Amino acid sequence: SFTISLRKVDNVTVMIKLKPRVSPGCLIRVKYAIRSELKIKPGENVTFAFTCSTPEKYFIMEIQKNIDCVSGLCPFGDVHLYPAGLPRLNRTFVWDVKASTKAGLELKFSAPWLRQIEPGETCPDSVRYNINSCIDTATVNIGTFCRNGSVSRIKLLGGVIMSLHLSWDSPLTSSGFSIANRASIKRLCIIESVLNGESSVTLMSPNYPLAFPEDELMTWQFVVPSNLRASVFFHNYSLSNCERKEERVEYYIPGSLSNPEVFKLSDSQPANIAGSFNLSLQGCDQDAQNPGVLRLLFQVVVQHPQVNENVTHVVDLSKERNVTVTIHFEGWPSRLPLTSEPMCLICKDPRTCDRVLTLESGTTYKISFLCKDLSRLRITAEKGISCVDLRWCQRKIYSLVVPKAISQLPIRLHKFIWKILAPDLINVEITSPSLKLQQHVPEQRCNTSYSYGIVSATPETELNVGVFCPGGSIEKIQMRNNITVSLKTFGKGFLNESDHQDLKMSFVPHIKDECIFTVNPDPKAKVYLQTPNWPYGLPPYVSISWYVVIPSKQVARLGFSKDRMGISCETGRAYVNIKEEAPGAEETVRREDELLPQPRDMYHDFWVNVSNCKPVEGTQLTLQFWVTFADKSIDLGVILAVVAGTGVLVAIVLTVCCVKKKKKKSQSPAVGVYNMNVNTQVPRKQGLFAKGRKNNESHVYAVIDDAMVYGHLLKESNGSVTPEVDVYRPFDGPVGSLPPSPPPFFRKDIKGSSNTEEPSPLTDTDHDTYTFAHQKLGPSEDNGDTNEKNDGDTSVSLLENKEQDDSVE
Repeated sequence: SFTISLRKVDNVTVMIKLKPRVSPGCLIRVKYAIRSELKIKPGENVTFAFTCSTPEKYFIMEIQKNIDCVSGLCPFGDVHLYPAGLPRLNRTFVWDVKASTKAGLELKFSAPWLRQIEPGETCPDSVRYNINSCIDTATVNIGTFCRNGSVSRIKLLGGVIMSLHLSWDSPLTSSGFSIANRASIKRLCIIESVLNGESSVTLMSPNYPLAFPEDELMTWQFVVPSNLRASVFFHNYSLSNCERKEERVEYYIPGSLSNPEVFKLSDSQPANIAGSFNLSLQGCDQDAQNPGVLRLLFQVVVQHPQVNENVTHVVDLSKERNVTVTIHFEGWPSRLPLTSEPMCLICKDPRTCDRVLTLESGTTYKISFLCKDLSRLRITAEKGISCVDLRWCQRKIYSLVVPKAISQLPIRLHKFIWKILAPDLINVEITSPSLKLQQHVPEQRCNTSYSYGIVSATPETELNVGVFCPGGSIEKIQMRNNITVSLKTFGKGFLNESDHQDLKMSFVPHIKDECIFTVNPDPKAKVYLQTPNWPYGLPPYVSISWYVVIPSKQVARLGFSKDRMGISCETGRAYVNIKEEAPGAEETVRREDELLPQPRDMYHDFWVNVSNCKPVEGTQLTLQFWVTFADKSIDLGVILAVVAGTGVLVAIVLTVCCVKKKKKKSQSPAVGVYNMNVNTQVPRKQGLFAKGRKNNESHVYAVIDDAMVYGHLLKESNGSVTPEVDVYRPFDGPVGSLPPSPPPFFRKDIKGSSNTEEPSPLTDTDHDTYTFAHQKLGPSEDNGDTNEKNDGDTSVSLLENKEQDDSVE
């Protein structure tokens, strides 16, 4: 059993009652009576017991002390927990202090002081304070607090209701605060916060998240060592609808020439404040019909200044276009830093600092850092590139390089994103002329300080082309649609490698595939390539191609990492096509239901194309292939065959040369000239030609006798022989439907020649018409042949000579 004895002078009332929404599984026995609640008034002495062994599960207890500072003497000093010997129940101590509005009350808390929490938040040790201010009949909730914070004192205007909530097993034996009388503070309240060392405090306006009282004024006093710097950040606020005045915050900063400094709640608040300062919140006269809500949640961060506090860094973005640079803490924006973490601030000027700072192109900035460890900061930048005039776009090459203004900062670059917008029927080409790109695959991982993530996107679909790093074999990537290229860094090495970037971009004409890779490897390289969207598979009906250039004097070996595509098609077909860039090369085609080709040698540049169907649900097309290179080898049999063929060719050449030499000595060369004036035909031979004259090549020379084209060699002979060398003249006259008949056989002695060679008789099938000229062996002094006057042409038709001879006879 328990006995509670209350003195009347203490004005304390004890109330024991059931917890809300708990079934009465336990009751209170007072003498012979059983009840569910018990109230013990001042001056009473009551003994009672519970009907269960665990009353803390069913009952709560409230101990209220009324203090009248208006009509009587106030019991200032430490506040005690009275009475003693209470049962172990969840309990609330309430001190209701009534005071005049002409005076002020001060609640002073003993160490470790208090920390304000948001409504609904709990305290780790289950010790919670709630403070309400009472002005006339109005009650304002100053706030809810836990222990272990920075709030050391709260001054209030008028009365106060102070509550202390303890759990049934709390060992706390003292209230942890004292009450003192102060002069009127002429405002709702003053909350003092002591910030020793690097720390931060989060505070809220009274009644938060409900409305701050109309036209009220309150102040926060921050006590900060002079060697530290304080910065203020408004995290959540809203404004009421004012009829008169304007809602604002005012700063009183010792040493400032413009005290108080007035800011709107929407302004960037002061930062880098040296030492202590005050912050006041001023309300306005609100619209009675639609008052709105004025509320504020803010944070004050105190930290040591940077080692080189006055060092500024110039960020020149004046010549950049469509660039946004954000300097932020690590993990932004998905993760917010814990309040216990030291905060790094970025300052645009000595008093404008924030945890996140955004810089825009077209401007030059001078920034500084309020941060002990700059390695906790990161840079994320974005640049937009779009094509408006196609004629201008296709002539321009863009360098996808991080600007020097960003790479030279002492902050690690986290990511630089290029967003490339391509118009219809225009595609994007990414090249790396010198470094080339390596695709990041499990068998060939990137180990560089940075990589590129490339994504091709439309409003409906997104194709993750892959992750690439410098130092590979991919020379060019052509893609359709809009492209996003994201450079992501790993570690500090990028600062040293940033000077060697060579990625370039241009707009190119439309391509039929979704993506085309041009692979130009170094000799002896082993290249691994895989389809985009790995490992989730190509989207339906997407076609991807690779063009592989084989190095000089090398042979490539192509192989796939698995023997089948591994999909089933719901509609359409999936194909793998392989073809060498060589005349007459055969194309290798495999469907999704067939085995992929076995490793094979490729002797010419070749194409690999992968085209997807619409796969059955649960299957996706993911393919990986490899290419290796080796020096070309020549078979011994081939070498012997080449040597033998060369020997035979040399023998033939020697034989031909001997024959020609003999002919030069024994023959006057007869050089054939096509004569279009002869028209002798043999009609009875028409049936031998199935095609008409115009449709066959019977009038075209197939062979010209060797002796006919080497006539100029006769100039080397001794004597006065001047050979007449005739020239083949193309036939420009009309072509008949029938080939011409052969000319009659002629024999004419030629002076100065030791022998005369007769042409062999023509067969019936030789129906083309020819005329023959003979070689004149001496000067034509007594012959007035007009052919000699025609530019030195000394050829005379045999038919013409025959006619001339007949006329002389």
